[in-house]
Amino acid sequence: MSGQLILVIEDEPDISELLEYNLTAQRYRVICTESGETGLDLASRERPDLILLDLMLPGIDGLEVCRRLREKDETASIPIIMVTARGEESDVVTGLELGADDYITKPFSPKVLIARARAVLRSSRSTPVDAEKPIRVHGIEIHPGRHEVKVEGNSVELTNTEFKILNLLARRPGWVFTRYQVVDGIRGENYPVTERSVDVQIVSLRRKLGEKRDVIETVRGVGYRFKE
Repeated sequence: MSGQLILVIEDEPDISELLEYNLTAQRYRVICTESGETGLDLASRERPDLILLDLMLPGIDGLEVCRRLREKDETASIPIIMVTARGEESDVVTGLELGADDYITKPFSPKVLIARARAVLRSSRSTPVDAEKPIRVHGIEIHPGRHEVKVEGNSVELTNTEFKILNLLARRPGWVFTRYQVVDGIRGENYPVTERSVDVQIVSLRRKLGEKRDVIETVRGVGYRFKE
């Protein structure tokens, strides 16, 4: 992973210096800017491997920067981790729905941030998994073609929706999905559904997974992820 380029868009000098110091110590190359506008330009010109994006920026805020990055072909696939001090859960949800890959809140542990950055970089490098390819993880086997799930070798009967949710989450371990991203992934965009209905499906799915129920983790105020 040494030599990968990380763009830091952060307007607080102390935080920016902290990020640059710790990332450089891990042999990443780092570019820092305090401006959303400059960050957009650097992202287009330098094509970084990862962007660490503060949400509270002067001028163009982080959410708008995220939206513009995802709209441009040359930056649409660059992984983004939001770094935010905002307490409003809606900001995190909005950022994820705009296309950010993960988030971390201030104050943060540099070790935790490095670990999250590595996880996102690993995911971005991995080859997309064939949607019909069986998955074996945490003692769970998922066979899309046969619509079959086994837990420690024992068959588990799931509804079609439960199966699709499990398959969606299990193919991206550690990835946070908002409730509406779950709906979009299994039903198609704009399917009419409430957040509560997703929660009900998750409760039922966990119950059927039995001793493996904890592989589906709740990210408070955001959504769900499959245990990494």
